[in-house]
Amino acid sequence: MAVPRSFSIEPISNEPLRGILLIIAAFCTFSLLDTTAKYLVQFYPTGQVVWARYVGHVFLACVILLPRHGRSLLQSQRPGLQVIRSLLLFGSTCANFAALQFLQLAETSSIMFSAPLMVAVLAIPLLGEHIGPRRWTAIFIGFFGVMIVIRPGLGLVHWAASLSLLCALLGACYQIATRKLAGVDRAVTTQFYSALIGAIAITPLVPFFWKTPDLEGALLMLCLGAFGGFGHWMLILAHRLAPAPILAPFNYIQLLPMILLGYLVFGDFPDTWTLVGAGVVLSSGLYLLYRERKVKPGQPPSALPG
Repeated sequence: MAVPRSFSIEPISNEPLRGILLIIAAFCTFSLLDTTAKYLVQFYPTGQVVWARYVGHVFLACVILLPRHGRSLLQSQRPGLQVIRSLLLFGSTCANFAALQFLQLAETSSIMFSAPLMVAVLAIPLLGEHIGPRRWTAIFIGFFGVMIVIRPGLGLVHWAASLSLLCALLGACYQIATRKLAGVDRAVTTQFYSALIGAIAITPLVPFFWKTPDLEGALLMLCLGAFGGFGHWMLILAHRLAPAPILAPFNYIQLLPMILLGYLVFGDFPDTWTLVGAGVVLSSGLYLLYRERKVKPGQPPSALPG
């Protein structure tokens, strides 16, 4: 989940097929990021893995973006909100990586797909939006799907599922902040802040938990930053080629590579109830996207997965 990942960008060309292919590639890359993180947190402190993810992302962003945009990357109309938004993403990433130490990739993905449902609820007090009875029904069904995945009280899923729920909640708040910044700052500025603030927040703490990696660990940590940076870059490009309402449903395709990588790398395969719960959550999320497009045609969906 990488952390979760939503944008509001005016497309500069109308190439929906290329946009769809790019967003699928982006979410496959994010699946590789989560897989790499899950592997690394078995051997290294979670904080060090988070640090590698953010520092690698900042380095890649500087290499790609600074030559083109220069210091204008940091020019924001609302720098305070940029910092808050970035810290929400940072907290969501920490919770996700900590959960990956104990849970299957498919489990964390299924739970974190509840973020669009939380966005829909939070949009009422924070954005003054109205939700009709059909969307309320979809939200309740979606949260029921999450309960199917975690099955509270039955002792069948690790307590770390609560970390995935925290990740989804912080991701939902992050998406709300992203919506408030839409049309205020450029997408590249918003994404650069996301990487920079996370790196600044975690770097002073590194000496307290640092464990010198071997060659394999160092290479995987480099890959972690590359996956994060390239994934976000492809996400931006996708939204410059096609409108958000066309791309939004394809965010949910991430569950498929998560299941496949979980099986190939860790030998994990989700049980029947996890798959059923994931199906319920995805269905409710897709219905929310459909209803939002009907209620607010022509506007980017508010309930995009994080």
